[in-house]
Amino acid sequence: MGRWAPGAQGRLASAAVELYGEHGFENTTVAAIAERAGLTERTFFRHFADKREVLFSGSAELQSRLVGGVEAAPADRAPMEVIAAALLAVDGFFEDRRDHARRRQAVIDANAELQERELRKMASLAAALAAALRQRGVGELASNLAAEAGMAVFRVAFEAWVKGTDDRTLTDVIRAAMVELRHLTSGEAPAR
Repeated sequence: MGRWAPGAQGRLASAAVELYGEHGFENTTVAAIAERAGLTERTFFRHFADKREVLFSGSAELQSRLVGGVEAAPADRAPMEVIAAALLAVDGFFEDRRDHARRRQAVIDANAELQERELRKMASLAAALAAALRQRGVGELASNLAAEAGMAVFRVAFEAWVKGTDDRTLTDVIRAAMVELRHLTSGEAPAR
């Protein structure tokens, strides 16, 4: 297949995650990824800065959806309601990628450097959410708390969804996690 064939980025990402799972992240080269995808190394570097970036390339789109969710929330909503709306704005972003997300997460879980990168990504997303809340007039402390709590909900929900064996969508798991957080902070007993 030619290097300009459609879907090159997706093919490279799939090949990389497969190889990381088979040989480990450290033992996989860009050349091997490109070969598995039927592309050249040059094509790889047109799409990704390095082999780590394959695992984190969707971060900008995810951030855009989250910030867009904050911006689209009604003006009269409390900060945590706005954050909940932002988290639900990722609806559909991951739904067709559950198997890929599972394999990706296994690679990250097996590598301390990638775990650190994932934490930095989550911190960056929280900072973007907090900034979007401040644009809505929410104070700095409240913005930071709401954004960090929201990203904690996202991390816990994402992990449960990736490890889950049921048919719930990520959005379903996020909703359940938000309800659980409300129960935890209000002192109400959760309905089980």
